[in-house]
Amino acid sequence: MMIEFDEYKVKLNGLKPKLDELAASLGIERCKEDIERLHAQIESPGFWDNAEVSQKVMKQARQVEAKVERYEKMCSHWEDLMTICEMAIEENDDSMLEELKEGYTALEEEMERERLETLLSGEYDGNNAIVSFQAGAGGTEAQDWAQMLYRMYTHWVEGHGLSYKILDYLDGDEAGIKSASILVEGTNAYGLLKSENGVHRLVRVSPFDANARRQTSFAAVEVIPEIADDTKDVDIRDDDAGDIEINPDDIRVDTYRSSGAGGQHINKTSSAVRLIHKPTGIVVSCQTQRDQFQNKETCMRMLRSKLIEIKEREHLDKISDIKGTQLKIEWGSQIRNYVFMPYTLVKDTRTGFETSNINAVMDGDLDGFINAYLTCAATNTWVTKS
Repeated sequence: MMIEFDEYKVKLNGLKPKLDELAASLGIERCKEDIERLHAQIESPGFWDNAEVSQKVMKQARQVEAKVERYEKMCSHWEDLMTICEMAIEENDDSMLEELKEGYTALEEEMERERLETLLSGEYDGNNAIVSFQAGAGGTEAQDWAQMLYRMYTHWVEGHGLSYKILDYLDGDEAGIKSASILVEGTNAYGLLKSENGVHRLVRVSPFDANARRQTSFAAVEVIPEIADDTKDVDIRDDDAGDIEINPDDIRVDTYRSSGAGGQHINKTSSAVRLIHKPTGIVVSCQTQRDQFQNKETCMRMLRSKLIEIKEREHLDKISDIKGTQLKIEWGSQIRNYVFMPYTLVKDTRTGFETSNINAVMDGDLDGFINAYLTCAATNTWVTKS
């Protein structure tokens, strides 16, 4: 039994350099300097005179403090585990072995979570995320698959301490959903979920087929960062700084009666709003706010975020360069395959990451796929499609 304590002591000594590397990757020393600077700013005379600025500074201070606190907690955890090893070996006491095993596993998981944060270096990675679901061709079968994906992602959100708000929800004809949109709120929501953007393919025996035949269905998941509009005025111009112009004349506004499975989130009045951006063909809709004005305001934020994301992803100079290309929700365009029969397998076509535990995935266990995507993105080691 004492041999296991010796083995864990060796493993902990091997983990220490990785802990030190993590400090450098997270910029812990720089964070400590930032904390001193921010605290000096907070304590300066007149700091609370400008509520908007003070709130931003306080939020930044809390985020930096939390990062340092998490790292110091890991260091303390490492020291506690090493103490357990040394005490157990010295006193020939094996009663703390289970505590040591559980603690070591937890420390590894904590370090992996923090390592992933170092990969979230994109401009909008820390933002909230707008996640939209769209059923592909195939009627009820595809609409049911879209709802299964909706459930999968909302479970992932809840399991990671994030929250979501329903923006739009359109029921399927017989089951499932035709489309839906949610706003995922929380630190790094977009950075983590951006890996899920694309077409998802399902293979299963259809529960809607009396002959129990094998069916293939497709649904699209779109993930864009929520980008705050600091200008309030939607008629802003593209300039050298890359700001977005949304010309009111380019927008068609449709209103309709809200409907869907959003329960108390859905208002059964004619307050739902759909915006069509005529130059690009982009459509956004919202039906969950209290009135038409609020729904339109939410739609404008969604449209602006989508235009900025496309503009920067495609490296375009101005939004007039954006073409209204539609994502093809069909075979050959999928980013991930979900196979329920004749075997169970979920496999990502970009990273090669796979698992046979399809039930866990459908219950929101997506971390393996997300981690693999972030690692491939950081190292540019994608799977080459044959």
